[in-house]
Amino acid sequence: MANRQTFCLINENVRQNAINAIRSADAGSRVTVGPAQRSQDQNAKFHAICTDISKSGMTWAGKRRHAEEWKVLLVSGHTKATQGEVDFVPGLEGEFVNIRESTSRMSVTRAASLITYALAFCDSNGVHLTETIRGGYLDGANDRRRA
Repeated sequence: MANRQTFCLINENVRQNAINAIRSADAGSRVTVGPAQRSQDQNAKFHAICTDISKSGMTWAGKRRHAEEWKVLLVSGHTKATQGEVDFVPGLEGEFVNIRESTSRMSVTRAASLITYALAFCDSNGVHLTETIRGGYLDGANDRRRA
């Protein structure tokens, strides 16, 4: 079997298809079973939030920050707030580096927690979520962050 197949085990039919694919797989094929990873929508929503913070004019450590920098700050803060391990190590050139968890490997539940943390950060710092709203990533008619 040369094709890559991915199965989301949502019912018995899909589970059986996955079992059949394993039975017909070539020797040396790899099989991984694990929790669902964060969705593309979660990824897009989180990146929209980071963009909104970067466009807000808010500063951190005396400087305006780009969306990617806000991503690092939010992921690190979320890890600390949820009692995860934050590990700072000396970098290759003597700088300090935060070895943080990867958003691409987050479960759906973990990504939802990160988004909730990021929205709370925005709410408590008065960040208007223009891109997040424009992208359709907020629901609820009474959301205080709406335009």
